[in-house]
Amino acid sequence: MDSPQKSRPLSFNIFLLYLLLSTNLLTYFVSTRLHSSSCTLNSNIDTISTIATNTITEPIISQHAQQDETQTTADLPAEFLAFTSPQKLPFGFNTNFDSDKMIPPVGHACTLFPDKLSQYMSYKVNGSCPDDELLAQKLLLKGCEPLPRRRCRPAAQKEYVEPYPLPQSSWTTPSDSSVVWTAYSCKNYSCLINRMHTQKGFDDCKDCFDLDGREKHRWAGTSISGGLDFSIDEVLAVKKPGTIRIGLDIGGGVATFAVRMRERNITIITTSMNLNGPFNNFIASRGVIPLYISISQRLPFFDNTLDIVHSMHVLSNWIPTTLLHFLFFDIYRVLRPGGLFWLDHFFCVGDQLEQVYAPLIESIGFNKVKWVVGPKLDRGPELREMYLSALLEKPLKNSW
Repeated sequence: MDSPQKSRPLSFNIFLLYLLLSTNLLTYFVSTRLHSSSCTLNSNIDTISTIATNTITEPIISQHAQQDETQTTADLPAEFLAFTSPQKLPFGFNTNFDSDKMIPPVGHACTLFPDKLSQYMSYKVNGSCPDDELLAQKLLLKGCEPLPRRRCRPAAQKEYVEPYPLPQSSWTTPSDSSVVWTAYSCKNYSCLINRMHTQKGFDDCKDCFDLDGREKHRWAGTSISGGLDFSIDEVLAVKKPGTIRIGLDIGGGVATFAVRMRERNITIITTSMNLNGPFNNFIASRGVIPLYISISQRLPFFDNTLDIVHSMHVLSNWIPTTLLHFLFFDIYRVLRPGGLFWLDHFFCVGDQLEQVYAPLIESIGFNKVKWVVGPKLDRGPELREMYLSALLEKPLKNSW
């Protein structure tokens, strides 16, 4: 009876020793794995701006966003919160929204600039908006796009003059009263028309407002065979008559392309910013439609709907390559099968075309209709700048 009682403590001690060793080994293994994981996660957070597909960082970002939400909200103007806060739908749950609330969209970067945002959203509700076009455009170009809506009346000239009737308005300089000139160095159209000769330094589309200058001849007539300057009629001849009906011109200056196309019964919407000139006002005065968005904005058109997209000089090597890739795919998205993308005078330097941009464009899925490369000599041959003019077609079949 005594012997079993004496052996029992020994076996029990051995079991405790085994349990202790196992626990220590498990603790060491888990702590090592967690330490390694935390390093990986921190690395991913540092590179999240360039690694868009990294799913590990998503819950971490969400946690940080939730922790900072109260602090961030406190820094934002009340009128901004009044607009962006979820609003209850009057009739409850809506199957189209899949929600009982409506959340107005604004650019995610708006909250990164609380001082400028506060200035922009400071006004008397139901009153007059500040004359702050320059501030609004700065916010927009910083990524605050779309800008939040405001509950005030925009600045306007006190004595507005009716625009010229069509077709006269297409090629006539509008009245100065169509513009609020505060944001611009020129204070009238006469100054804008003559700034090519009187103003030093760079301005976007410096000679565009002179409708009796180069604008009078853009895309008109027939192009030189094999040259960079395609004519509109040359491009339209690629498709059956009447099948190019609607389209978009990205960064279209003063919308001469849209005016030319309208003369051929084709409707073109022109995107433009107001970079030291009232481009959107001028476009509207000519009787065609301006769209005030930057090149960073997703194109506000449904998939497979447009017949043609054109862009001259704007889409070039000054745009980060990844963003340019996204933009080309967005153009492909909005074009219908069989639609045309006219890339007009894309410019880059030296070997960039062969090494970067030609492979990038070819990766989208367009068929090449025209592809012309030539030297860009306006700043001198020593810079080795190149132009590409291309006419690309979204495949009519199997475009997906």
